[in-house]
Amino acid sequence: MLKLSNRLKLTRVRALPGAPRHASSAHSSEGERTALYDFHVQKGGKIVNFGGYALPVQYSDQSIIASHLHTRSVGSIFDVSHMLQTYVRGKDAAACLESVCTADITGTPAGSGTLTVFTNDQGGILDDLIVNKVSEKELYVVSNAAMKQQDQEIISAAVSSFKSQGKDVAVEFLAPSDQSLIAVQGPRVAAELAELLAPATALDQLYFMGSMVGTVAGVPSVRITRCGYTGEDGVEMSVDSSHVRTLTEALLANGTLKLAGLGARDSLRLEAGLCLYGSDIDAQTTPVEAALAWLVAKRRRTTRDFPGAEVVLGQLKGGVQRRRVGLQMLGAKPPPARSGVTIFSGGQQVGQVTSGCPSPSTGRNIAMGYVQDALKAPGTKVELKVRDKFYEAEITKTPFVKANYFNKPKI
Repeated sequence: MLKLSNRLKLTRVRALPGAPRHASSAHSSEGERTALYDFHVQKGGKIVNFGGYALPVQYSDQSIIASHLHTRSVGSIFDVSHMLQTYVRGKDAAACLESVCTADITGTPAGSGTLTVFTNDQGGILDDLIVNKVSEKELYVVSNAAMKQQDQEIISAAVSSFKSQGKDVAVEFLAPSDQSLIAVQGPRVAAELAELLAPATALDQLYFMGSMVGTVAGVPSVRITRCGYTGEDGVEMSVDSSHVRTLTEALLANGTLKLAGLGARDSLRLEAGLCLYGSDIDAQTTPVEAALAWLVAKRRRTTRDFPGAEVVLGQLKGGVQRRRVGLQMLGAKPPPARSGVTIFSGGQQVGQVTSGCPSPSTGRNIAMGYVQDALKAPGTKVELKVRDKFYEAEITKTPFVKANYFNKPKI
């Protein structure tokens, strides 16, 4: 995804008389339309161009803060159809995708998934993605919209390389016009979804990062993955675009869940300590620098066969000069520290903020950024230079709010 603060161009649009119900293939100045575009407009969505897609930043019935808090306390529905959905199939699918990322896909149980990163030869992060192992011969992958062309090239090149060696692997990229993706996030989501799901008890054993296919509100073949970008329990549902409006309307029917936009999604993910590609991580940042070393699977550290492995493993052993940290501003009513704000210690610049906003859940101004490794310890005091003035802040652990994922009980 792209940086919200710099890339959102807010425009108010109205539904056109006689417009088709599904306008996913249409383009406008706001960007490519998802299958829910007309629905968003009819519901009061304020449409922006986000990574080339026309998506709602918020809705007329709620402020961004109210939408954020509703997600934390009840639940919300987000249209994330702009994300790249991909299937990689064949008996060599896992090995093929492992050749370009840091995950142990081979060792991941069928029906579950993992967060991972594509890396370059210098160990830099090319994108973050979720890989679900549908079966030993099928993978379902979701990656960022802003990196769609690059990710398609990475996966296609890996598939072509394996095929040239006689390996059994194929790739299918899903277009938003054909397959939509909605994220339903919040503490009431499981109960609401259970009323629509057949069988209703299926969610009881679907733990965080698990994936299944079911019928929801009479809509068949919905892929349900228990994950999200908010820190709350919830699911992402991949559904045929011809049925996504029916599914969304069914989820909204009893008035518990509400539609939410990009604005709330950004503040929710920041409170959850989750990185935004292009802001908090990029091709010049390694997993170790980004405090994401846990994404380098144990087996892959032994096999040392992912792109940039020698650089990353060298950093795991020898350390790095900078590290991603959480930041909380101190004092009475300081201004929020946005992306690009410089971080100082002892009168010297020691880092830079990559994401920041007021936190609706905590009432404090929070941020993430990179500082010199020696300053990474929680509680370390620093100063943030906002509009030529210095404000006190301290390094803090992330997430900023407790995660509420539905994890499998430990035996």
